[in-house]
Amino acid sequence: MSVPESEHKKPFLMDEVVGKRAWCACGRSKKQPYCDGSHKGTDFRPIIVEITEAKQVLWCGCKQSGKKPYCDGTHTKL
Repeated sequence: MSVPESEHKKPFLMDEVVGKRAWCACGRSKKQPYCDGSHKGTDFRPIIVEITEAKQVLWCGCKQSGKKPYCDGTHTKL
């Protein structure tokens, strides 16, 4: 299995509105934490999330979370 790339070792706290989001799983996207298609040619695919109400979301930035696409604190152990 491939290892995702990520220079960002902290989560992204984002104010989200209703709609779908594509979380970048490969770490290559220039639009972190969202997918921009940079995973093409890799084993990675974005994780699609449906936001059903306006809220803050803590997206994983290190790409190692056990609760992808959400932060679970794994970055503190890297």
